[in-house]
Amino acid sequence: MSPIKLDVITAEHQVMSDDVDVVVAPGIVGELGILLHHAPLMTTLQPGELLIRKGHDETYLAVTGGFLEVRPDKIIVLADACERAEEIDVERAEAAKRRAEEQLRTHPPGIDERRVEAALRRSLIRLRIAERRAKRAPKLGF
Repeated sequence: MSPIKLDVITAEHQVMSDDVDVVVAPGIVGELGILLHHAPLMTTLQPGELLIRKGHDETYLAVTGGFLEVRPDKIIVLADACERAEEIDVERAEAAKRRAEEQLRTHPPGIDERRVEAALRRSLIRLRIAERRAKRAPKLGF
């Protein structure tokens, strides 16, 4: 496969810039698979997993939304927030998941249910990406 340039950027920093073979992004109406020579487009991203494939290597990033632009020579992801699998604090994500589940179960006064559901989705995405990384980690046998 021929590579295409990918830039993943948040307001805080550039997450990655590399030549890649495939990008699968969580578009607003479903997953988008992008290869070199894809038709130009611009779309909104929903919270989800951004899969980046380069050769036989796969990298997963957790994105919380943003925009995706495909140009003839480049893919640009402008993410609201983005984390690599190795940056995810699993304990913190688990705590956020439990907190959101508890709020949805008990419905405390003044709860913004949509905001809590979004927080739950974000924590589940982060946990799924961390789990993928753990499964790929080499097992040491002594």
